[in-house]
Amino acid sequence: VVSGFPPQKCQCFTFDDEEREERKKLAQLLIRFLERELQPSCQVTCLESIRILSRDKHCLEPFTTKEGLKTLSRHAGIDYSEELIREVPDLDVILESLKCLCNIVFSSPRAQELTAEARLVVGLARRIKLYNERSLPHEVKFFDLRLLFLLTALRGDQLAQELRGISLMTDTLELTLGVKWMDPYEVATEEGLLPPLPRQETERAMEILKVLFNITFDSSKREVDEEDAALYRHLGALLRHCLMISADGEDRTEEFHSHTVNLLGNLPLKCLDVLLTPKVRPGSLEYMGVNMDAVSILLGFLERRLDRGHKLKESLTPVLNLLTESARVHRQTRKFLKVKVLPPLRDVRNRPEVGNSLRNKLVRLMTHIDTDVKHCAAEFLFVLCKES
Repeated sequence: VVSGFPPQKCQCFTFDDEEREERKKLAQLLIRFLERELQPSCQVTCLESIRILSRDKHCLEPFTTKEGLKTLSRHAGIDYSEELIREVPDLDVILESLKCLCNIVFSSPRAQELTAEARLVVGLARRIKLYNERSLPHEVKFFDLRLLFLLTALRGDQLAQELRGISLMTDTLELTLGVKWMDPYEVATEEGLLPPLPRQETERAMEILKVLFNITFDSSKREVDEEDAALYRHLGALLRHCLMISADGEDRTEEFHSHTVNLLGNLPLKCLDVLLTPKVRPGSLEYMGVNMDAVSILLGFLERRLDRGHKLKESLTPVLNLLTESARVHRQTRKFLKVKVLPPLRDVRNRPEVGNSLRNKLVRLMTHIDTDVKHCAAEFLFVLCKES
């Protein structure tokens, strides 16, 4: 019965109410069966069935007990233990277990509490630390990171504080991007256009950016010491590099840059100077002796979001806030943005909100129905007009 279940239901995301009780019984049987010593092929079949059943919120109960989650995390190779030496499960078993855990943690508040208590973050962090030494398939790494994102969305403190998560995830991002350093806060690049980041590396990088966003959420609001500031500047330099490269296709590049912008907004303000750190080189956009390539890319990102006009609060406020705060603390950035956004007004016949310039689009936002959008646009223009 079980071996025939995954092929029949692999594309099933909605379930009939009539068969609910049968699915619940099957879920209970599967998790108990998985506790036995089985061949990897049999474990994979059971886990594929659990993955499908975990899409049905009415069937989650057997998987959201301490015992059930311990069984799944053991098969995923992330069961927290003080002993470092454990038998490594089959890679296919690891992958299916991770997919199951992602579904269950996403859908069940009970599972979210229990996985925090079980310290699954510790097991994941241990494996992520070994990415440089162990050759793991892309999919295992991707679902490691996806599960870590889900866990840190609920409790980021454990990874951030106990496990030095910002340093760990920054190192993992650096490894994924394959960067080399020219200066302490400048990534080495070849002359000419940088090649797009391959699809698999982009997928993993975006999951890393999302994890980092979760664990740095309050960083911009607190004072940081010199050691932490150096860590954030190192991360900021990597994020600048993320802005400078593209992914495979326009939509994927836009998504990649969106996660980058969101994370930049979490960095302490004094650490945003790394956006201006790189030396001016042939082909760079220079203003007042400073490299403005990253600021120019952020401005282009802002205009594309304005033109899209979709979900303005979610899509626009992160980049508007980032540019506003950068302009507030860096004189060269403010002056450069003022030249680009508020050039000398020559057309005095039309109202300032009429037209297609960036200034016109931002002025129109000041009458937007959403208060947050309206406030962000007004604050940005106010900061640009203000003399230091």
